[in-house]
Amino acid sequence: MTESGKKTDRRIVRSKAALRQALLELMGQKSFTSISITEIVELANYNRGTFYTHYDTKEALLDEIISDMIEDLLQSFRVPYEKTDVLRINELTARSVMIFDHIYEHASLYQMLWKSDVLPSVREKMFVALKQITMDEFEYGDSGIDRELLSIYSINSLMGLVFHWIESGFKHSPSYMQEQLVKLVNWRPTTVRTVKKRP
Repeated sequence: MTESGKKTDRRIVRSKAALRQALLELMGQKSFTSISITEIVELANYNRGTFYTHYDTKEALLDEIISDMIEDLLQSFRVPYEKTDVLRINELTARSVMIFDHIYEHASLYQMLWKSDVLPSVREKMFVALKQITMDEFEYGDSGIDRELLSIYSINSLMGLVFHWIESGFKHSPSYMQEQLVKLVNWRPTTVRTVKKRP
């Protein structure tokens, strides 16, 4: 690549980063639906022409932010099994679970999205992405359980835990959540004692 090409690439990276940061800052102050492209470019200190060079709409800018976030999430999800052909659940260690580290590292982004009007879309995209890789990359063996239902059950359990953690304001540390996840995955109760209220 020529020197001028490198400079152009740097300018593109800088301008896109500024537009992304401006949108996120505005979303921390108001609903996404009420944000205008003019507000985004003014805060980013660029013009509308620069915006339309990279994005057709503000939704396209948001989609890029969410897509990058989910791609990082998927990479952290794959860590326990990316270097092995067989993932033995009973040998899973808390240190190999990186999904909570990823989320905590990007805590401000997740918390902002969780308070925004785009949350339903974010949740749906996260679920679909995680379900897809479990369907594509996992083979559960002949358990007699419907493979898709098992995937849906597993991902809903994981995402429920993740969502609760985010909504609690990261009440526990990532390492604590990792340890608890491993214990939950391996927990197989044979009996559960019921507590009945006396009339």
